Amino acid sequence: MAGFRDLVGRALQAGLDLLDKQTDGRRRRRGSGGAAPPAGGVRTVPSGDRARTISYQPDLDGAADPGEVVWTWVPFEEDASQGKDRPVLVVARGDGDLLGLMLSSQEHRRDDAHWVGVGAGAWDREGRESFVRLDRVLEIPEHGIRREGAVMPADRFEHVAAALRGGYGWR
Repeated sequence: MAGFRDLVGRALQAGLDLLDKQTDGRRRRRGSGGAAPPAGGVRTVPSGDRARTISYQPDLDGAADPGEVVWTWVPFEEDASQGKDRPVLVVARGDGDLLGLMLSSQEHRRDDAHWVGVGAGAWDREGRESFVRLDRVLEIPEHGIRREGAVMPADRFEHVAAALRGGYGWR
């Protein structure tokens, strides 16, 4: 089953890459830091407060699905009126929102108990190892994401899912 999931993940990634080429790689970009987007944007909550069943379901249907990495504006913890555009792993769908986990390539995350390594992927142009934050879920309005992204390989997604199941009450 894992082999099939990896095959599907690679096929989905190839499709996303093809779509990206068709748009000449054009992307909407925000600065590296800046003011919050209009009201109705990304909200953050403790992961345990949004615990639910998690499963790998990437699908090139034009909507973000669990297992896909998308880009969205994410507020800073110390000042939610400020933030930056960053990659987010979609882990579930909520009531009209996507639930996602923030990715970071900062090496010091390796030693933090609330972060788990997922290796390098197409979501980081420099090919750096990435880490997913487990303790803070982002509630993202569907219209608040950029469609350009990547598909996380099934085994790495399952590693994140296992950590959410083991420490945050997810199923």
